[in-house]
Amino acid sequence: MGEFAIDGLEPNKHRSAIRWILSHLRRQWQLFIVMFFGAFGNAALAAVMPILIGIAFDAALASPPNLNTIGMAALGIIASQTLRAILQLGRNFASSVIGERLERDTRHELYVSLLGKSMTFHDLQPVGDTMARATNDVRELNLMMYPGINLVVGSANFMIMPLLVAPRYHWQLMLAPLFFIVTYVLALSQYMNVLARIADRVRLTFGVLNARLAEAIDGIEMVKSTAQEGAEVERFAHNAHAFRDATVAQGREEAKFLPLLLLGITEGIGFAHALLLLQAGQLQVGDVVAYMGLLSLFGFPTNISLMAYSRVSLGMAGARRILELINSETDLHENPDGYSEPIEGEIRFENVTFGYVSDVDVLSDVSFSVRPGQTVAVVGQTGAGKSTLTKLINRTYDVNEGRVLVDGVDVRDWSLAALRRQISIIEQDIFLFSRTVAQNIAFGAPEATREAIEAAARAAQAHEFILGFEDGYETVVGERGVTLSGGQRQRIALARAFLTHPRILILDDSTSAVDSETEDQIQRAIRHASENRTTFLITHRLSQIRWADLVLVLRKGRLEAAGDHLTLMETSPAYRLIFDQYELSNS
Repeated sequence: MGEFAIDGLEPNKHRSAIRWILSHLRRQWQLFIVMFFGAFGNAALAAVMPILIGIAFDAALASPPNLNTIGMAALGIIASQTLRAILQLGRNFASSVIGERLERDTRHELYVSLLGKSMTFHDLQPVGDTMARATNDVRELNLMMYPGINLVVGSANFMIMPLLVAPRYHWQLMLAPLFFIVTYVLALSQYMNVLARIADRVRLTFGVLNARLAEAIDGIEMVKSTAQEGAEVERFAHNAHAFRDATVAQGREEAKFLPLLLLGITEGIGFAHALLLLQAGQLQVGDVVAYMGLLSLFGFPTNISLMAYSRVSLGMAGARRILELINSETDLHENPDGYSEPIEGEIRFENVTFGYVSDVDVLSDVSFSVRPGQTVAVVGQTGAGKSTLTKLINRTYDVNEGRVLVDGVDVRDWSLAALRRQISIIEQDIFLFSRTVAQNIAFGAPEATREAIEAAARAAQAHEFILGFEDGYETVVGERGVTLSGGQRQRIALARAFLTHPRILILDDSTSAVDSETEDQIQRAIRHASENRTTFLITHRLSQIRWADLVLVLRKGRLEAAGDHLTLMETSPAYRLIFDQYELSNS
């Protein structure tokens, strides 16, 4: 079950890739009718041509030659092949549209599914591999349909035509087509079993390659600052070689494709058999010519099946990888019918224990209470669990043991959307989208007016520097806000939080990159924003710690002490030690 509902889709319903693909394709049944009708008509009219050629051949051998028959045969070929071209166009168009719609629908389902996954899932799933599945693997589904399935359907119709038409000349001439069809199916079955395993390996190695590439690019600053370009090139080369080896293995199996040999044997058997019947006086020369033309129809499924079934195999491998993501279980559920009243701001932790992985607790047996409207400072050494504690409030993660209650209601009993709409978190690592400044501020409230956006920016002390940009609020910031300074990013993030008017505000060291000149102004903005709402401050700023109503002291995942600043200075050696260290670092 996903963290959020997926617009009526049920990702876990389809246990196999084939059933999942069929669930999408059945919506396009009208186009399938066009494709199958076009494929059958195309094959039938392809079989008409050798029949007409055989008739014309006998007419030419007559004495004198029957020119009228030859002319009618020529006109028949022109008319039939013109109609065939139209039917083939319809078949190709229908299958192409089906493929594009399959790709579109799959992208939508996968994207909504990924948005619905919990943070635990995204923490463990490599971004590069996810992108490979969401782009390349989804594209393989389109190619599986067109040209893949399109050619498979077309070749299947071509294969049955010699079997259906051969009795027109002599029933024994069905033997060669029957031999080819039976041996072709057996060979193809063995080929597809081998190819499926190799295709899975090809898609897997491509995912690993993409994941490591994305990781290196995302951490390019660290790579360059530590002069590890050479090591990263070697890692990339290793993964590229693995992908190459998998692709070469696929090509090696394709080179062993047996139907190419079967086609030659079938044509030899058929020709010898037709000559025997000709010698016995049961066939005419034109019949032999027409029959060999019919057998040549097997050339189409033989020659294109190598590429077509490869596309199908890669598409199925991609489908399995996509379905694996969609069906991945997550610990969180939206609970859309849960509690959804306006938040007052009371928060209570009751014996909370949490860890990102099993048997490794980040928080252990944490209990405290916060009254509505209080400001809480969370302090502790790096790795004490400060950020983790606040992420349990809005259910970014769920506790392993104990309970987190908001207004006396377990957060797991809240409607997740209603809970998160009333909580704003400003992370230490600010994320801005590659959009305009105004759009970034209004991300949580897209219906906000320009006046409201500017008012929020003023409250966050961001209005002045925004106006200093050439395009003001319409300035497009770079990806992750790289075109802005750290202080500018954090003030825009503050404005984004202020605009949503949250009942609970969480600031994770949100003024760490603000210069001293504007720190006092932003502190006043934060104090103003914290009025009449519950506020959590993860901070080492002494000024923020002093005016907090409640200070939580975390040490190695445990709540060492809780109280106001003056009380803790008198009663908690651990707090005095942390406070003295903060004071030293700020001096």
